[in-house]
Amino acid sequence: MFTQFGATAESLSKASTMVFRIGTDAHLYDDPDDVNIAPLLDSKFDSEKCEALKRLLALIAQGFDVSNFFPQVVKNVASQSIEVKKLVYLYLLHYAEKRPNEALLSINYFQKDLGDTNPLVRAWALRTMAGIRLHVIAPLVLVAVSKCARDPSVYVRKCAANALPKVHDLRLEENTAAIEELVGFLLNDNSPGVIGAAAAAFASVCPTNLSLIGRNYRRLCETLPDVEEWGQIVLIGILLRYAIARHGLVKESIMLSSRDLENIASENGASDTYQKGNEDSNAYFGLKESNADLTNGVCKSEVVDIVSRSYLEGPDKYLSKHRCADVLSSELEGLHFTSAKDNEDIKILLLCTSPLLWSHNSAVVLAAAGVHWIMAPKEDIQKIVKPLLFLMRSSNSSKYVVLCNIQVFSKAVPSLFAPHFEDFFMSPSDSYQVKALKLEILSTIATESSISSIFQEFQDYVKDPDRKFAADTVAAIGLCAQQFPKVANTCLEGLLALASHESTYGDNAATDGEAIVLLQAIYSIKAIIGKDPSSNEKVIVHLIRSLESIRVPAARGMIIWMVGEYSDIGNVIPKVLPVVLKYLARCFTVEEVETKLQILNACGKVLLHSKEEELWAYRKVLSYMLDLARCDLNYDIRDRARFIKELLSCYIGSSDTEEGKAQQESRDVSRVLAGRIFGGQIKAPSSEQFSARFYLPGSLSHVVLHAAPGYEPLPRPCSLNFEDPSINSNIVEGAKRPGDGATQSESYTDDPDSVSGSLNEESTSDYSYADSIGGSDGTGGSNVSSSLSEVDVHKEPLIHLSEVGYPNANPDGGSHVDNQYSGSNNLGELISTRSLESWLDENPNSGHNLSEPSSIRKSSARISIGHIHGRVEPKICALLDPANGNGLSVDYAFSSELSSLSPLLVCLQVSFKNCSTEPMMNLQLVEDNKRQDSSDHASAMTESSSHGDVPSLVPMEEIANLGPSETINIMLQVRFRHHLLPLKLVLWCNGKTYPVKLRPDIGYFVRPLPMDIGVFSAKEAQLPGMFEYTRRCIFTDHIGELKKGDKPGTNDQFLVICECLAVKVLSNANFFLVSVDMPVSANLDDASGLRLRFSGELLSNSVPCLVTLVLEGTCFEPLNILVKVNCEETVFGLNLLNRIVNLLAEPARG
Repeated sequence: MFTQFGATAESLSKASTMVFRIGTDAHLYDDPDDVNIAPLLDSKFDSEKCEALKRLLALIAQGFDVSNFFPQVVKNVASQSIEVKKLVYLYLLHYAEKRPNEALLSINYFQKDLGDTNPLVRAWALRTMAGIRLHVIAPLVLVAVSKCARDPSVYVRKCAANALPKVHDLRLEENTAAIEELVGFLLNDNSPGVIGAAAAAFASVCPTNLSLIGRNYRRLCETLPDVEEWGQIVLIGILLRYAIARHGLVKESIMLSSRDLENIASENGASDTYQKGNEDSNAYFGLKESNADLTNGVCKSEVVDIVSRSYLEGPDKYLSKHRCADVLSSELEGLHFTSAKDNEDIKILLLCTSPLLWSHNSAVVLAAAGVHWIMAPKEDIQKIVKPLLFLMRSSNSSKYVVLCNIQVFSKAVPSLFAPHFEDFFMSPSDSYQVKALKLEILSTIATESSISSIFQEFQDYVKDPDRKFAADTVAAIGLCAQQFPKVANTCLEGLLALASHESTYGDNAATDGEAIVLLQAIYSIKAIIGKDPSSNEKVIVHLIRSLESIRVPAARGMIIWMVGEYSDIGNVIPKVLPVVLKYLARCFTVEEVETKLQILNACGKVLLHSKEEELWAYRKVLSYMLDLARCDLNYDIRDRARFIKELLSCYIGSSDTEEGKAQQESRDVSRVLAGRIFGGQIKAPSSEQFSARFYLPGSLSHVVLHAAPGYEPLPRPCSLNFEDPSINSNIVEGAKRPGDGATQSESYTDDPDSVSGSLNEESTSDYSYADSIGGSDGTGGSNVSSSLSEVDVHKEPLIHLSEVGYPNANPDGGSHVDNQYSGSNNLGELISTRSLESWLDENPNSGHNLSEPSSIRKSSARISIGHIHGRVEPKICALLDPANGNGLSVDYAFSSELSSLSPLLVCLQVSFKNCSTEPMMNLQLVEDNKRQDSSDHASAMTESSSHGDVPSLVPMEEIANLGPSETINIMLQVRFRHHLLPLKLVLWCNGKTYPVKLRPDIGYFVRPLPMDIGVFSAKEAQLPGMFEYTRRCIFTDHIGELKKGDKPGTNDQFLVICECLAVKVLSNANFFLVSVDMPVSANLDDASGLRLRFSGELLSNSVPCLVTLVLEGTCFEPLNILVKVNCEETVFGLNLLNRIVNLLAEPARG
């Protein structure tokens, strides 16, 4: 009506929104397609760069892909602004794995920042380096972590501890000992923040190496209250495991039942005084059967025993053998125990975890309570009650976790929470899961003095609108009635009244949700009657009279079961049985299946227990019901009728006095069998605790009731080696803890082999890359090239002896590369790697001292394998399966032939085979034009501009006819857009199309590059550092070949190993075998030092690619192979390295 007011209101709304946005970064999320980001990144002002980087991070938070800005962002890593540097590091952490080639270019800046005077910059640089998950820089990251672990800044040392799990995730098996030693060094730190991060690293890297904890155990306990909350949770678990592995369980704790302790004490010669004291302690806790306020004391002791065994063995292992009592008893006797009164380590653990019981973090409280539950003496375990009850005032999710733990505690020791039963009464805000746990706990901790108050609460819960919760309350009432016989009659009266009330709903009970309450009430009545059937005859009669009003099939079935089970009890039930059976016979046809089955069973039991004067009437009723059941539509009813008729044939059959002896024996057997099935005593149901699963307190497995990933039970008591001299020491001997007031220079020079100097100064020492890990192995001497052509092995010698010098060889025959990777476990030896330290200390202009003359020359044998070409078999891959191609089978294998059309084309041998009985027409492979997206098309156009217009598939000549069982081989030339992405093609056959994919093999993206050993060494020396990648693998194919021993010409062990390696590499990659060198050793079984060299160049840009394999080990054992790739193309080199490692580690086919 007044539009101007509406416009004014809208304007005011916009204005108020703008006012609230002033001073915030909300505008960064406005325009996802902002074109001003790129110019801002290239700006010379740091404020504009910060604005652009904030917008990029905002886009990342919204899920947009902004990896196309990666080169411009990496360029800003050299900025002097701390804010810009921090934002760049955040961006790099997000996209480093997607763009590893560009991320490696920024490594030099990270190394420079490790020497920055600002500890924040040093920490950010280390965190970013550890976030780049590449094996090629893992040694650099490890040395950087070792330096930062000695940094004077607490924050930097904490970041070093957080980086250790990331380095460990790279699976660097050769550096595992060094990583563990770093964890132990950081656990020796004085700062609580560092100790918390080191504890998390210990749990991730080496959770079983508890000797590292023994060196610092008491100091870790003393520092525990000052560690951050989440670090406290991890550290508490570690300290608990160490205490058990070192000293064993505490004999005064609740984890050992009185019966087991008495047996063990008697066997160990314990005094009667100790046994008496232990019994008094158990009596105080209510574990003895004689306690007047608690029932089933022995059962509770059994629960304690089950809980303790589950903690030590794991629930799955325990439940699989819990019936073997002798085995369990012998295992318990073999354990070791300690006393909390005499053991100082246990005392200090309990003392330092006591303040944490009142922590603000619920998880810390649960962890501390778990320690006291397992290790504290029984008289001190009361400390955990009030903290746990206080946690119940938190949120529903936390309350549920706490109640799950209290549930187990109350099952084992009901008296622990019995005085606090009112804390488990329901709250209106409780969820159903919380209410169910509270009901179970209340039924467990109820005593004779509190049962009346609990029953008053239960009366209100039965009226709850949530009928499922009401049914659970009825079940709890039944459990309490079974535990306290004095209130059983009162419970029965209330349950009968409830059953009568619920049965008035008639047929609508199931739809209204009342059926579950009625069913549970009948079930509870049945359980109570089972305790003393003879005194509850009137209750059974009352249920029989209510049969006509109860229409729930399951409830009717239970009542009918009680009719048959207790048919011979008392005086009233036998009198009403004829009327009840006639009523059931009249209603049989309209009953549900489960009710019919119970009627047949009940009639059989009644007939079995009947007297002679009633036998004829019951036999007539049963015969009538069996006749009805034989015509029933349900096959279960028909089968049950046949079974009962044959089983009770001796009762319902005619008595023939002239029956034979065999027939009489058969009737006797049927009579005995019927008595066993229908007349046997019902065994009391086993306690539910025997099938329950108990997990450590506070663990996720304890809540989800199954072993969550990473869950481990407690270690075996006293399983830690007592002979370790460092276990009882509080600090690492010979090492100086960081943060003791040392200067920055001293923190880096506490070990003679570690790097010296301040982080503020750049190292000026010369850098020789020949000494680096994975460095070059230049080899001089005679030049012998290995031919791939077939030659006669008898005309040319296979081994030529020569003098070959290894410039970087060690006196024991291995190169420096091998020595570094197979070095000792000493941390100092790893840190002393001068090449990596020089790189980290930023000396990029240092020269590579490659011309240093070698003082070591060693005799070696150069093996010439000229006949290997005939054994090279390319791997055959399936392109189209006959089942999917209507009988057409298409296979392909990469060929070593080179295309004459373009260097970008890869040749494949494609085989077409007709596996059907019908001829196939017009077969052709064509390119799928719809496969390229915009990015692929752009990259393809870029490559085409430099290499000409090369198609993805050279047109194939059509196969006009392919007869049955006929095979045609053709040579196909394709161009893969990427060495990891498949090429999508379409196969035409008989007018139909079949989409197929050609999967590339990176080994055929190179062509052989013939060269001699001198040229190979020269090119290898030109490709050091970032262009060199190494990994290790285990090779086993030679073992089978050596064990055959029947091949002519392969009796030499080294020759067989070289042939196996060369054949496997050349069968999966298009390389040239340059040389095979082996040091001559006195040990004829030692293959260490055997070296194979392969050379090739990339098809796309003719960049050289060199591969070196260096062997370690003996001939008849698995060999440890160091694989080294030298290539300027970083991504290609890393992927090729992974491909070679995988194929060498893969067992030979056939």
